[in-house]
Amino acid sequence: MTQRKARTVSYLSRDGILAAKDMETEDVDVPAWGGRVRVRGMTGSERDAFEAALLNNKGQADKRYLLNFRAKLVVLCVVDEEGNRLFADADVGLLGKKSASAIELVFDVARRLSGMSQADLEEMEANLSETPGDGSS
Repeated sequence: MTQRKARTVSYLSRDGILAAKDMETEDVDVPAWGGRVRVRGMTGSERDAFEAALLNNKGQADKRYLLNFRAKLVVLCVVDEEGNRLFADADVGLLGKKSASAIELVFDVARRLSGMSQADLEEMEANLSETPGDGSS
């Protein structure tokens, strides 16, 4: 019988977790915009607020709130070199009028850095199609 070496597990402390530099960024070339943007993932609070903004007052997914869905995420995640957001929430409509392929390019990186999987997006879509009273038959 072979003896296994005991692994030493180091547990994180509260302070260690709170001090961790865990906000990833990635620079993305956007040829349609003529340059590069820096994208960072959402914080936990930002993601919760982002997802909650897609729900109606009954807590159900609502197609009306999906308008400019990608632009909303891009607005939250494009930052300057110091990590400050480039866009205000009020810029969503203006950004939504830009190239869909450029927005999609940045959106894909923002989604990935924010821990949103393709399955998460598909689940949101499925919830929308099951929303009662949306007027479709």
